[in-house]
Amino acid sequence: RVCVAVLGDLGRSPRMQYHALALARHGREVALLGYLQNRPHRDVLRSGNIRLVPLAELRGLRVGPKLCQYVLKVLVQSVQLLYTLLRIDQPSYILLQQNPPGLPSIAVAWVAGLFWGSKLIIDWHNYGYTIMSLSHGRNHPLVQIAKWYEKLCGRLSDYNLCVTNAMKEDLWVNFKIKAITLYDKPASYFKETPLDLQHNLFMKLAKDYEPFKPRYYRAVNPGAESSAFTERDGRSGDVVKTRGRPALLISSTSWTGWQSVLVSSLPDYEQFIKDGAKLPALVCVITGKGPLKDYYNGLIQKLHFKHIQICTPWLEAEDYPLLLGSADLGVCLHKSSSGLDLPMKVVDMFGCCLPVCAIHFECLHELVKHNENGLIFRDSKELAEQLKMLFLEFSSLEGKLHSFRQNLRESRQLRWDESWDQMVLPLLGDRE
Repeated sequence: RVCVAVLGDLGRSPRMQYHALALARHGREVALLGYLQNRPHRDVLRSGNIRLVPLAELRGLRVGPKLCQYVLKVLVQSVQLLYTLLRIDQPSYILLQQNPPGLPSIAVAWVAGLFWGSKLIIDWHNYGYTIMSLSHGRNHPLVQIAKWYEKLCGRLSDYNLCVTNAMKEDLWVNFKIKAITLYDKPASYFKETPLDLQHNLFMKLAKDYEPFKPRYYRAVNPGAESSAFTERDGRSGDVVKTRGRPALLISSTSWTGWQSVLVSSLPDYEQFIKDGAKLPALVCVITGKGPLKDYYNGLIQKLHFKHIQICTPWLEAEDYPLLLGSADLGVCLHKSSSGLDLPMKVVDMFGCCLPVCAIHFECLHELVKHNENGLIFRDSKELAEQLKMLFLEFSSLEGKLHSFRQNLRESRQLRWDESWDQMVLPLLGDRE
């Protein structure tokens, strides 16, 4: 038995869901523990070897000074997590998502491991103290306490995984923790979407979102079922891409502020078209949930473009990979607080052979190869120029966009299951 523990939302923790599925695939009984704010993937829900162990969401702790709120929250989470870990069936391993948050989950998981005689595996995604420093500053006492805590308690684990070689090196140099790099890899369902499934998805989204509806009535083929991007012949059932269709750009975000870089690049793209550049109209889909979504939705509604449409849907877990596999370009706005983790959203996009424009940070080169599988930008002006360059040859098979996609198809990167079997399975003493 293995307990996969997340002190966060399971539905927004795809890497830990993948761990659970990989363990279940090898016949392990998995207790997947965390908050159930968003529904996990249906493969997790359907697995007979995975049992969801929900944590109750903490409410009503926002009274008094912020420091007192934080201390109270940590204490309540510690008791809640320990109580839940001691109620499950005895696990041989506890696989813990280190972030979010390392405090208090590492120490609590270690105590539970002592009680059960379980080995503790920590999967380092980022550092909690660097995330705290974004709002408090690096020298704040809470940040320093969190750093000391992660450095001390991180050494209590039996095994450690991490997401980049840069983090592996940093863990050893600064924490004296030995880790194995397990890169995020796309699950098998992140792949290019067949045209008929693209059409079904576009028709489904067209019911709720204007940008997916057909641009005009097609009198040439009145029996056809049309979206903005595809058309199904009423007689033969064949699906083709709509002539003169817009380009489909997708960006997945947590709505923490960086999406302003994308939104700020769009007026320049609109101006390029007004100045005579032969660019396609653009549908910009920004997915995800987060604290500033309503604020940015208000700003987006004030933008009046002739050639650009923006929508901000929350997609079902099964529809998200289908949309990635149907898009023309992905934009990643992920900024790492530590500079040591990589955006899983780009991993998923690459699994769908979707070229990416990604905002620069320190170790991004471990994933995005500039001018090979995508482009790296630093600000909205540079992003606008990249959009112009990529979409000028939108309908051509000779342009950069097509070249990037072809490179991704030919790269034949490992999928999550293959990578997991190579790197993690030996830690579990599996004889396979």
